[in-house]
Amino acid sequence: MGASLSSLTDNGESMGPGLGDIPESCVACVFMYLTPPEICNLARLNHAFRGAASSDSVWENKLPSNYQDLLDLMPPERYLNLSKKDIFALLSRPVPFDDGNKEVWLDRVTGRVCLSISTKAMAITGIEDRRYWNWIPTEESRFHVVAYLQQIWWFEVDGVVKFPLPADVYTVSFRLHLGRFAKRLGRRVCNFEHTHGWDIKPVRLELSTSDGQQASSECYLDEMEQDDANGYHKRGCWIDYKVGEFVVHDSEPATEVQFSMKQIDCTHSKGGLCVDSVFIIPSNLRERKRKGVLK
Repeated sequence: MGASLSSLTDNGESMGPGLGDIPESCVACVFMYLTPPEICNLARLNHAFRGAASSDSVWENKLPSNYQDLLDLMPPERYLNLSKKDIFALLSRPVPFDDGNKEVWLDRVTGRVCLSISTKAMAITGIEDRRYWNWIPTEESRFHVVAYLQQIWWFEVDGVVKFPLPADVYTVSFRLHLGRFAKRLGRRVCNFEHTHGWDIKPVRLELSTSDGQQASSECYLDEMEQDDANGYHKRGCWIDYKVGEFVVHDSEPATEVQFSMKQIDCTHSKGGLCVDSVFIIPSNLRERKRKGVLK
């Protein structure tokens, strides 16, 4: 019930203080321990809650310590004179940089920093040769384009990003799709005509950071054994393949992360693969992203 009714008995007699009597400063202290979605929901209760939900002190606590580094990627007129709540809302939407081929944003629930790098910002062996690779425009990518491999023997994708990431543990993953997809008569269809070679040898994924951390993993992109997340096959759906993790202790100096994906055994060809992007997100948010709830 609303605050105006919470202090009345059934007979209309006063029964003491209600929600409307809680000082705004006390509500703001409670909001320090809540998530942004919870704060926005409670703001509808009454005037005191609404005022506390707009407090700069509350939203300063939800922003990363170096949020100014994210704002510096935008023209100043986009964020000057905004409240901290509006700055959080602004940064929770993707902020492009490096010619729009990379994006950074804040997770809407935790306020933690996430990064994504398009294949357009990566070095891909043979990408200029249309016999091997093609660029496919699509709404299934946050960058609206993916690289599609028809066939190649030496498969190698390399990338690098440098950014002042806040202290956290981060996971690097490649977003891949076996088969070429399209829409026909409003329905999504997949073509696996070129898909081959990914079940013979594993793909090797690697990362290294500017402070000397390294991680690697190997995986078969096309296999019939059951996969916990994707059932009995990996064709026809987007899958995030984990490269590894690294730790950031401070946002200064900026962390440089190099990452790669290789299958350079030239005894066989491989093809029929879409490469979308690389994600760098806090490790315990990765499970939420796999379930489609990362905001």
